[in-house]
Amino acid sequence: MSEALDALDARLLLLLTDSPRLGVLECARRLGVARGTVQARLDRLTERGILGGFPPELDLAAMGYGLTAFAVLEIAQGRRAEVAEALSAIDEVCEVYATTGQGDLFVRMVARNNDDLQRVVDEVVGAPYVRRTSTSIALSTPVPPRVRPLLERLARS
Repeated sequence: MSEALDALDARLLLLLTDSPRLGVLECARRLGVARGTVQARLDRLTERGILGGFPPELDLAAMGYGLTAFAVLEIAQGRRAEVAEALSAIDEVCEVYATTGQGDLFVRMVARNNDDLQRVVDEVVGAPYVRRTSTSIALSTPVPPRVRPLLERLARS
């Protein structure tokens, strides 16, 4: 079992979530701790795999990919690795999760429009060992991806 985050870890991650370009010295100043403390915390969070980097937050719609869809895939038994490899070769496939329940894989994909989505779905269906798909188009994102509430709870502890 991995070691839990403490309140300072959570406050540091909240700070970097809000301002990912802050330097270690400015983080230390805002948190009221020594620079070495912040650096040690960042190193430890990275080593534990909690902090994986600082990628920019991109708006796919602004990049021309205004349509998001989700597909549940049923695949041939024992062929998850091969299907995942084929899906990773499709640029518009953003994420793939292995799941329990009706399907085997849950896929998030993007497209420029409905015609483009059809092309992407055809590529997904054409992947080896994909037996059946069920695709839904996202109409909106009422709750975007987030970790803030978890970090805020930890920061209060």
